Amino acid sequence: MATTTSKILSAAALAAVLTLSGCGFHLRGDSGHYTLPFPSIYVGLPESSPLAIDLKRNIRANGGTTVVASPRDADGVIEVLTNPEKTKTKTILSLNSNGRVRQYLLTYNIVFRVLDKQGKELLAPTQITLTRPIDFNETQLLAKEQEEALLYKDMQTDLVQQMMRRIAAVKTPGMSLAPTPLPADKQPSAQPSTLPPAVPIQ
Repeated sequence: MATTTSKILSAAALAAVLTLSGCGFHLRGDSGHYTLPFPSIYVGLPESSPLAIDLKRNIRANGGTTVVASPRDADGVIEVLTNPEKTKTKTILSLNSNGRVRQYLLTYNIVFRVLDKQGKELLAPTQITLTRPIDFNETQLLAKEQEEALLYKDMQTDLVQQMMRRIAAVKTPGMSLAPTPLPADKQPSAQPSTLPPAVPIQ
């Protein structure tokens, strides 16, 4: 009996994944290349945090920045003030005509800032809030649990990309800006030569 139940659950889980793929739901892939302004960086999240793992992987993949294990060894510090893995919520979005839940709203929220090695704030506390609606059907509980997990994973991927974009835009004191070229009509004109005209040799 236990074996039969296990097979039914496995089949249901497979059907859930196929259903999500068939209905057009896909996870957002990693995209974009961001050059971070720090030779080394510290991520202020637990080592086992899925968000930390994803963020560090993206930092390493972009190259040029080393992820270090201590803020004392880092040129830049990502300080997480609100951990989305502890504050993510699932609230009722709408009810059907019978008063039963028809749709939930999943929320994934982070507040973070960026400091330099002296503790100076380079990026003020920044909040990123992501939401995804999810339909609910009590006859498809397993499928909906699978879909909910995929949606949270999707939001995590989206969150990492947004964090990377904001961190890449940080201006550090040592950064030098390239001079802005002048428009063509503002270019300095050539100065007339002050040398005497050449005398032809006889």
